[in-house]
Amino acid sequence: MNFSEAELAKAKKKARLRRGMFILPSLFTAMNIGAGYFAITQTIEAASSAAQTNGAQMHLDWAAIAILLAIPFDSLDGRIARMTNTASDFGRELDSLADVITFGVAPSLLAFVWGFHFLPDTINPQLRQHLVQAGAFICFLFLMGGASRLARFNISHDPKPRNPGRPDRKYFVGMPIPGAAGLLAATVHFFYGIPVQAWWVAIPWLILVGLAGFLMVSTWRFWSGKEIDLGRSHPFQLLFIIAIVLYVVLRYSGVVLFAIALVYMFSGIWARAAYGWSRRRRRGQRNDSKGLPEGPDPDPLHHS
Repeated sequence: MNFSEAELAKAKKKARLRRGMFILPSLFTAMNIGAGYFAITQTIEAASSAAQTNGAQMHLDWAAIAILLAIPFDSLDGRIARMTNTASDFGRELDSLADVITFGVAPSLLAFVWGFHFLPDTINPQLRQHLVQAGAFICFLFLMGGASRLARFNISHDPKPRNPGRPDRKYFVGMPIPGAAGLLAATVHFFYGIPVQAWWVAIPWLILVGLAGFLMVSTWRFWSGKEIDLGRSHPFQLLFIIAIVLYVVLRYSGVVLFAIALVYMFSGIWARAAYGWSRRRRRGQRNDSKGLPEGPDPDPLHHS
């Protein structure tokens, strides 16, 4: 079959456009990595400014903002790849490596420097040493939890949470690593990057970092947001809503992002607690109807 020069030129142009579409998701992944790298460098700058708390505050706040900005980059690269039908094994692996850097290494380093590095020498030296050591260990566990969460996500096919939700919705099994990193970064940004200098503040921070690490490796359900369809009709209404949301977030970023992060974290905890309560109530009702004492739960989901 012979093709005309016009047809060949059109086919070559289409092939070039196709190759360009494959690059587009990787550009967002590269911006994700860039934000993580910037956050790490800013945190290091803050740690080297230990004698200048004001300078450290600015660097820590910028590090937190960079991590928060990386979250939409991370969500957009996958959506763009699916919308343009350019998903690839290379893109998935690159995205996972980017998440380890931006949402694993960067927030764990930020959490340690912000929460423990600036504890003053005026407090009990032994208490300070214990807090710094415990902080380093918990921040490392956060990093390991994030890496494990990503590894489990990469090898899982249609995973089911321990507390199943609505069958028409998709859920994350365990808190996604961008959500956990966003929780830590939003907390730092809420306090304007002012480092922790009181032991009674460092202790709840220690608990929060550890809880975020645990939620990532848990099998509890978290909302995924995958049912949101950006390609639906009525684009003007959608753009109007997005504009309002962006204005509120940018105008009151510290309060709004911190509140969103807390609500998302507690939504997973509440969903797990509510499922446990409803299961115990159903078990009690079955035992009452049979006239049997409460025993082990025969529900196989309990052992899954």
